[in-house]
Amino acid sequence: MITKISGQLLSLTGDIATLCVAPFEYEVAIPEFTRRHLQGKIGEVISLHTIHYIEGNAAQGSRLTPKLVGFLTTAERDFFELFCSVDGVGVKKALRAMTKPVQDTAVLIEQQDAKGLSSLPGVGPATAEKIIATLRRKMPRFALLVRQDSPGVEPHTTGVVEETFQALLVLGHSEADAKRLIDQAIAGGKKFKDSESMIHAIYQRQTGQAD
Repeated sequence: MITKISGQLLSLTGDIATLCVAPFEYEVAIPEFTRRHLQGKIGEVISLHTIHYIEGNAAQGSRLTPKLVGFLTTAERDFFELFCSVDGVGVKKALRAMTKPVQDTAVLIEQQDAKGLSSLPGVGPATAEKIIATLRRKMPRFALLVRQDSPGVEPHTTGVVEETFQALLVLGHSEADAKRLIDQAIAGGKKFKDSESMIHAIYQRQTGQAD
């Protein structure tokens, strides 16, 4: 199982990123939001968190072809796997549908916005309802994902929010409460280089409110 690949980004063609991992070149399928992020990185060394799957159906006589799908973070990869698990979606449809950052799509699901979901490529009203019914309760951690340019988190530590969210759950907070506390911390405009600094700011804020 290939779960991560690092190499020089040679080209972006449609939904395919070609990476040089000497002496090999690999084609990795990517969603549209990932392609937009990588546009300015041709020639640079990048890393993608990947799903390795076999395309084709031997029972129907079609050729079995190994494929890689790549994402910028493990959280995005985890979201994609959940999205694919919905009845009637699958890898190809999920890849085509994911034109928005994961955070945006997760919020649509969490808020049960079937109209917003059905505007995604290949996702009609019926599929949107299935997605909401299947995934709505699994979305809080993804709805908290912060984009690379979020003002509250340093660009090189986009896992800060996810780590803080998980830590708050361990500390006994509910998912809704953890999400609220993190939203408040980010809204304050302070930079957080790691989850420890964000948790400290959250409890400092709570202590100040209690006073």
